[in-house]
Amino acid sequence: MNVVVATEKEVVEWDTFTGRMEAAESVDIRPRVTGYIQELKFTPGTNTLVKKNDLLFIIDPRPYQAEMDRAAGELERAEAGLQLGELDFKRATDLRAKNTISTSEFDQKVAALKQAQASVGVAKAANASAKLNLEFTEIRSPIDGRISDERVKAGNLVQPGAGPESILTTVVSVDPIHVYVDIDENRVLKYIKLDEEGKRKTARRVAIPAYAALGNEPDFPHAGVVDFIDNRLDPNTGTLRARATFKSWNPFLTPGLFVRCRISGGPAGKAVLIDDKVISSDQGQKYVFVVKPDGTVERRNIQIGSVVDGQRVVHAGLKEGEQVVASRLMMLQPGMKVQPIVAAK
Repeated sequence: MNVVVATEKEVVEWDTFTGRMEAAESVDIRPRVTGYIQELKFTPGTNTLVKKNDLLFIIDPRPYQAEMDRAAGELERAEAGLQLGELDFKRATDLRAKNTISTSEFDQKVAALKQAQASVGVAKAANASAKLNLEFTEIRSPIDGRISDERVKAGNLVQPGAGPESILTTVVSVDPIHVYVDIDENRVLKYIKLDEEGKRKTARRVAIPAYAALGNEPDFPHAGVVDFIDNRLDPNTGTLRARATFKSWNPFLTPGLFVRCRISGGPAGKAVLIDDKVISSDQGQKYVFVVKPDGTVERRNIQIGSVVDGQRVVHAGLKEGEQVVASRLMMLQPGMKVQPIVAAK
């Protein structure tokens, strides 16, 4: 029988998850005032990048310019009325001191002054609103990122709204990159236990290093950190959502790409490793056939971990140097005597 020998070495056990890449920021560009699109100020393309505050669309500003001019005129008229009211009030105060004006007339001057002051306040608010609406005719990017295509052309009427029909385009950030993964309940409990034992802090305490690989990358060359853990387990899936953040390593990466992400599943230390192919399973229980010193075979239940350098970590049930049967596993029975032949590596 071919056998393999269990080895022991210093390893870092990794937990690997699958996830999707998401932009750190994603914004739907919508109009804030109603009007006709006068001009597009960007050129849609395969890699059009924009900066924060870059001008994207211009809505016909003429109606809003006229409204601002009217509001500015109303403000000037209100301020002139206030000046007149202040002069009348000053004269009335002087006459009141000489007892040459009645109380009723004096009260009228006081009320007129307050009315003029209120009119100025209203005119200032209307002027500020008109100025703001005029500014909104220039639609600018709120973030740095890559812009999508235009959803409307020049000449179309647009208006504010929450529905998809009001979206003019979208902008997504390109740096940093977020990768979202779902961690199963058993591994969540494992991390909590390791934290309680002081062997590995959870991501709720410290930033845990994370490494990512795209679908066409065999290794995990991109380094980042786990910087977010959700506040509840999803009862429908039994998983906890987590996020790892990476500095963008390629400007052409697109949100939605499949990503493999791994984090340390425990502290570094010595561990027993064996070829994964020699491990059998019976109703969820993992086991191997170990050759005893007298040449007989013993079935041994084991507790396994992750794969490191192509070999499976064995947490319990196997020791360094023990021989494990690697061939004709379906024919083996406990107590069977075999002639072990160490398989060539």
